[in-house]
Amino acid sequence: MLRTWLCATAFLLAVIGPARAQSPDTAGVRYDPQIQLHGATLQLNGAGERYKAIFKVYAAGLYLTQKAATPEAVFRAAGPRRMHIVMLREIDANELGKLFTRGIEQNASREDFVKSIPGTIRLGEIFAAKKKLAAGESFQVDWIPGTGTQILVNGQPMGEPIKEPEFYNALLKIWLGAHPADAALKEALLGKARPSASAHEG
Repeated sequence: MLRTWLCATAFLLAVIGPARAQSPDTAGVRYDPQIQLHGATLQLNGAGERYKAIFKVYAAGLYLTQKAATPEAVFRAAGPRRMHIVMLREIDANELGKLFTRGIEQNASREDFVKSIPGTIRLGEIFAAKKKLAAGESFQVDWIPGTGTQILVNGQPMGEPIKEPEFYNALLKIWLGAHPADAALKEALLGKARPSASAHEG
């Protein structure tokens, strides 16, 4: 009887254990190692938390068709891409939209920022309409080749895709640009070991 129980336990550990190990848990948010988007299989490139002072604001995960260890490789990545953000605390959505707009402006060249203005305005409108994002709510920013940037809030598409191709990389530079929102999150999204909380910027 004991031998049968031990064999059954070993079997369950063999089946369940690896599945848990393959689903990274970031601040209680589980990111699947692979997802399907527009007919393509995307891999989780990295995931981490955005800190403001000592507080966790949101978890973020970046999905690509192939792993990328540098911002340049991410910006050049072919196929669909996804940035998936889950709120860890309630935040004013309009204020978050303004911070994103500032992040785009700080990291884009003047030429790219001008090309990204229609998408940036649309992003601000979406957050202004939402008013607030509660803990547990999410939004995704998908790049679909030939279609554009699709923004989803809690899984629901927010209007038509933003067609300007420069906008998606300009948005990604909020986290991966020369002046990222959180330096430690940038490293995490690139698949590098997450530094201690003291390494996070305000």
